[in-house]
Formats: sequence, C-alpha cells, structure tokens
Amino acid sequence: MNDVPGLYTIGQLAQRTGLQARTIRFWSDCGVVPPAQRSGGGYRLYDAEAVARLDLVRTLRELGLGLDAIQQVLEKRATLSEVADLHVKALDAEIRTLKVRRSVLRVLANRDSSTKEVTLINSLARLSARERRQIIDDFVDRAFAGVVDEDAALVADWMRDLPPDLPDDPTSEQVDAWVELAELVGEDSFQQTVRGMVLSGEHDNRLEYGLALRPLVLEHAGAALSRGIAPESAGARLILERIIPGGLPDDETAALITWLELVAEPRVERYWQLLSILKGQKPSPLAVPAFAWVLAALRAHR
Repeated sequence: MNDVPGLYTIGQLAQRTGLQARTIRFWSDCGVVPPAQRSGGGYRLYDAEAVARLDLVRTLRELGLGLDAIQQVLEKRATLSEVADLHVKALDAEIRTLKVRRSVLRVLANRDSSTKEVTLINSLARLSARERRQIIDDFVDRAFAGVVDEDAALVADWMRDLPPDLPDDPTSEQVDAWVELAELVGEDSFQQTVRGMVLSGEHDNRLEYGLALRPLVLEHAGAALSRGIAPESAGARLILERIIPGGLPDDETAALITWLELVAEPRVERYWQLLSILKGQKPSPLAVPAFAWVLAALRAHR
C-alpha cells in the first residue's frame, strides 16, 4: 500500500484529517489537492503540504467558497483577499434575496392571495433597483410629457423620489407598498388622472396656491370633520370663510371647484403615502377627506 516515508495514502489522510476518503478523492480529482506521487501499485500518495492544503480547502469550503475559487487561490491566480471579497458580495446578494423572499412570504401569510397574485407579488418584489425605478420613471414621463413648467418639473421630481432599492430587510408593509405602487402606476385611469392634474395646472400658479391652502384646509376642514359638521350645514359656511374668503367671482369659484375635484383624489394621495412607506417614513395624515369637505361646502354655499 504505502512504504514511502512521509507520504500518505487517501485512507491515511482521511484518518489524519477526519475527512471522508471519497471527499479527498474528489478534491484530488478536481486538482485542488494533487498527489505528490504514485506508489508502485498505482496508489496516490500525498505529502505534508497536502495535509495543510486539505485543512485550508476544508475551511474555505465551510465558508462557502467553490472549488474553482479555491483552485485560483492555491495556484496564486487570485489572492485569498480578492476571492473572499467577491464571496462576501455574493453572500450579501444572497442574504438580501433571502430577506426579500421572507418578506414576500410574510405578505402572503397575511392575505388570501390567488395563484396569479402570488406570482405578481414575488416578481415585483424581486425586481432590481433599476427595473423598479424604470417603472416609476416611465409613469412620470407619460404623465408630464410635453409640459414645460417649473412647478410641474418640481412635482415630477417628487414623484420620482423612490428609494434606490428596497431595504436589506424589507418589512411586509414595504413589500406590500411596492406591489401596490406598481399596480397603481399601471392603471390607465390613474395615469389619466395624474395627466389631467398636470395639464390643468400648466399655465397657472396652482402649486403655490395649493401649498398655501393646504394648512388652512387641514386645520379648519379637518376640525369640522372630526366634529361631524356636515359641509351643507349652516355652520359649515363660517368654517369655509376661514379657508376661502367670500366674494370670489363666479369664474374663479368654478376654477377653484375644478381644482379641488382634482386635489380630492384618494389615489394620488395614496401614491405619496406609498413613497413614504418605501422610504421608511411615516406617511402624512390623510388630507383628501378635508379637501373633499371643502369641495362639498363650496358647492353648497357659493
């Protein structure tokens, strides 16, 4: 079997290292731990360097490195540092994939999804950052196409403000938010609604006006809602005066009603909420109910 001093057969190496003989034979066949020589009977013999190699190979395999990468290190075609760095990046990607998969399963565990929905949720959650951004960019590009306006450009930038990627460990709420956002921007009716809002404000100062009106609406109309004051009631008239001064010409009142009809769109507000959730922020309180109250009060009292 082996009469050469300082050399070991595969069986002797197995006893010395604790590895299975078939593992050593496989690694030897792959060229990772080559024999030092052959015995007269044709048996592979290994020296002390092979013992050290086996310890290193076992350690690197336990860390998840493939035999090809290990071979590069042993043959000095790549440093251990370089191979380890590549492996770290691969592991990071794998860990992120597993975390996203776990989050998707959490979502599915909390909803009664059809087979089609399961496929959709998984597909959307696994999109790359570039693919996710492209979905939003395409939506915004269509909504703002041909509109040259500083306010419109500002709003378009806000609507594109999507995080570059899902968090490393996304919550089920964030996975749900991304799926809902992707479905929302894919709706033709939502696309048309946003496009209508963009075109309606192309030649006026409605962004500035809306920003000025919003705090008044939230303060006074919001309070009226919480107190259960109906917009058609006599008391609502006084509240409306605090938000929108009386005496507006009919054409301005009509324009304001048209604007409020666009503003009081729940799906647009939901869009902003979903962006906040994806960025890990707490969504702002709902404003649409308060704007809808103002719209109904205007129609009733002006």
